[in-house]
Amino acid sequence: MQLSYIYTYIYWRNTLSTPSAESDKDDLTARYPVHKIKIPIDHFRSDPRYEPHTDEKFDVRYWFDASHYKKGGPIIVLHGGETSGEGRLPFLQKGIVEILTEATNGLGVILEHRYYGESFPTANLSTESLRFLTTEQALADSAYFAQNVVFEGLEDVDLTAKGGNAPWIIYGGSYAGAQVAFLRVEYPDIFWGAISSSGVPKAIYDFWEYFEPVRKYGPPECISTTQKFVDMVDKIIIGLDDSEKTQRLKSLFGMGELTHNDDFAYTLAWGVSYWQSVNWDPAISTRKFDYYCGNLTADELLYDNGDKKEEAKELLTAGGYGKDADALANRLLNFAGFIYADQVAGCERREQTLDECLGQHELPWFKNDSLALADYRCWPYQVCTEWGYLQIGSTVPKDQMPVISRLVDLEYASIMCRKAFNIHKPSDVDRVNKYGGLDIEYDRLAFVDGEVDPWRPASPHAEGARPRKNTVNKPFILIEGAGHHWDENGLFPNETTRDLPPKVVVKAQAEEVKFVRKWVKDWEKKKNCGGKY
Repeated sequence: MQLSYIYTYIYWRNTLSTPSAESDKDDLTARYPVHKIKIPIDHFRSDPRYEPHTDEKFDVRYWFDASHYKKGGPIIVLHGGETSGEGRLPFLQKGIVEILTEATNGLGVILEHRYYGESFPTANLSTESLRFLTTEQALADSAYFAQNVVFEGLEDVDLTAKGGNAPWIIYGGSYAGAQVAFLRVEYPDIFWGAISSSGVPKAIYDFWEYFEPVRKYGPPECISTTQKFVDMVDKIIIGLDDSEKTQRLKSLFGMGELTHNDDFAYTLAWGVSYWQSVNWDPAISTRKFDYYCGNLTADELLYDNGDKKEEAKELLTAGGYGKDADALANRLLNFAGFIYADQVAGCERREQTLDECLGQHELPWFKNDSLALADYRCWPYQVCTEWGYLQIGSTVPKDQMPVISRLVDLEYASIMCRKAFNIHKPSDVDRVNKYGGLDIEYDRLAFVDGEVDPWRPASPHAEGARPRKNTVNKPFILIEGAGHHWDENGLFPNETTRDLPPKVVVKAQAEEVKFVRKWVKDWEKKKNCGGKY
């Protein structure tokens, strides 16, 4: 759902919605030309929420691959989610769409979400224009598409969901995973089946649990050291409330000129936030989490900042770690060196002040509603209005040491809501959770999740959610050791090795093939029985 600066936008887009593997963009767009379909802007013209209403339509982009299609095969749709659909094109070549269409003689589709990519229903992204960016409107788009699309070159056969010639099965990862689960429940006569990969059907405003998987499954020594340094920072800035020591602490990390302490505390969270970007596919995975942990667990000094060792010891002592100051000093300096190299140095190269570069209190996109800034405004608007997911440290239980500072609180994480959209109340998560939340369930609705995924607490595989059996009719798969929608990616045959894809991913994808084939056979059986099954 792509975490990398504290706003959920970055957390979601840079790590939650992990982009597909790099491919030659020109080759892909030539191979899979873009198509467009006119879809109503407003599907709910009696709901005052969308006033003033409109009866106009807008262009929604989609792409498809019919290379495996044979008569009777399913339509396999990959929901584009909160990013450009063009970025999903590699999945038509390799990954889950290719795997499922090849196994079922299906037709693969990438469908772009309203307000993302180039599928804009409005001329700007003002708060008023964004009123049509809601979960229910987006769901209705997908349903309309399935009922009305005509695939170029296949005009002689009605492949719409109402045509009765092909079952429609929709797949989505992360936010899109929640979307497809909702589609199966809300439009069961249109979508015969759905696969929710790392889907997040429970909207949560205060999402401190986002960091629980990394705390529990991350390298123990790295996590323990992270917790100590976060605790030290909080004891100095919050506990001591000593401006002189706070300034010294910020200066140790090269951020003495950063105005706001919460911006400083957030910036320290970059390293641990890279957890979500770890993937089995080396083409899209990051090594930064490994580098971060390597820095925090190295007892030898890795950077040219040894002259600050006594200062590090004094700050450790001030933060409650005087007994361990000798042992932790080099690690603290390595932490400072990592953050400087990863964040601060880039600000200097771009000749930006630290407030301009790392500050979150006044961002340019807060006051700019042009379509050019869609990547900055659209998902944050959804966060502020319906989804929440503010990943913070302030509400971590008091008896638990957090991995990000308690300075990162709801007030800080919701700055964008107030300043960009004039929204001063919590997200209305009930608009999302009415579809079922953690208890959402339906025939031919699959949930495929990763054991160590930071978004798992918002999925039906969350700890504390009711246990379920894994069946062909209601698949419920937890991939051991896996992260965020790891089943979505794939490799070309000449790219596979003994270890890639991992056996657990291959197994999960094989299960998906198995139950989708069964779903298609069930659809055929129903069709041959005159619609009764």
